[in-house]
Amino acid sequence: MEAFKLMKQLKTNFEQEAHYLPREKGLNLIESSLENDRQISARCRDARVEDLWSLTNFFGYSTQTFVQAVNLLDRFLAMMKVQPKHLSCISLSCFHIAAKVVEEECNISSTHDLIRISQSKFTVSDLSRMEKIISEKLNFQFKAITALTFLHLYHEVTLLHTSEGKDSLNLDKLEAQLKACLCRLVFSKAKPSVLALSLIAQEIEALQSADLLEIAQHIQRHLKIADGELLYWRELVAKCMMDYSSPECCKPDNKKLVWIVSRRTAQNLHSSYYSVPELPTIPEGGWDESGSEDSSEDMSCGEDSLGSDSEGPCFPPRPRRHSYGHT
Repeated sequence: MEAFKLMKQLKTNFEQEAHYLPREKGLNLIESSLENDRQISARCRDARVEDLWSLTNFFGYSTQTFVQAVNLLDRFLAMMKVQPKHLSCISLSCFHIAAKVVEEECNISSTHDLIRISQSKFTVSDLSRMEKIISEKLNFQFKAITALTFLHLYHEVTLLHTSEGKDSLNLDKLEAQLKACLCRLVFSKAKPSVLALSLIAQEIEALQSADLLEIAQHIQRHLKIADGELLYWRELVAKCMMDYSSPECCKPDNKKLVWIVSRRTAQNLHSSYYSVPELPTIPEGGWDESGSEDSSEDMSCGEDSLGSDSEGPCFPPRPRRHSYGHT
C-alpha cells in the first residue's frame, strides 16, 4: 500500500513539474550574456546562488529553503530583463520568500538582519517591494516541485524496497550534491525528476549495487524517462561532481566567512548564527558568454527606482567564499 502511494505521488509530481520550470529561452539568454552592467550573466547568477547557499547554512535553514529560493530566482530571471545592480536584492528577496514558505516562523530571520548579515546595500523597504514584484510576476506560486521533491521520493522508494538503501544511499550527501549542481545555471534546464534520478543513478553506480540499480530502473520505467535524456544529465552531473571534488575546488585556505554585524544586531542574533559551516566553491567555467539580444520582459514598472541598490557592475562586495568541505 505504501509503495503504491509513493509511486502515485511520483507520477503526480512528474506530471506537474513542468509548471515550475524556468523558461528555457530566458536561461539561454542568461548563458549567452557577457558580463556587463546591462545584463545578468551565468557567472553572476551562479555567484549569487553560492551566496544563498552560504546564507542558508549561516541561518540554519533547510536544503528545501535553498532549493526553493533558487527555483524562484531562476524562474524570475528567465522571465524578466534584469539589471545586475538589482540582482542582490532579487536573490535575497527570493531567499526570504522561500524561508517564509518553508521554515518555522520563529526561525525566520528579520529582513533587517538578513540585509545586514548579507552586507547588502539596499533597505528593508527595497526588499519588501522586490518581494511584492517577484510574487506577482510568479503568480504567488512559491511551493515548487523541485529536484529535491523527487530526491526525497526516490529515497523513500529505495528504503521501502531494499534493506541496504538506508545505509548506502545517504540523503544528506545527495542533497549536498544537488546543491552543488544548482550552483550552475545549466542544471536549471533539467527536469527536476531527471536531475534527481541522475544524482541517484550516479551514486548507485559508485556503490555498484545491483538491487539499487534495479529500483532506479523501475522508477525510470514508471516515469517513462528516456535513456538518452537520463544519460545526458548523468554525464553533466558526473562532470560537476568531478569538478566539485577536485583539489582546485575543495582546497581549504583556512579562512572563515567574515560578517559585518553591528553590536545591536549581534545581540539579537541567535548564537547558532555564529557557527558558519564552510561551503564548497563550485567552479564556474565553460559557459557560453557570447552576446545575445534579450527578449525577456523588462523590469520597467518602477523597479529601476531601487536607487539604494547601487552596486558594482556585477555584484556587490561580499564575504569571500572559500573551500567549504566535502559532501
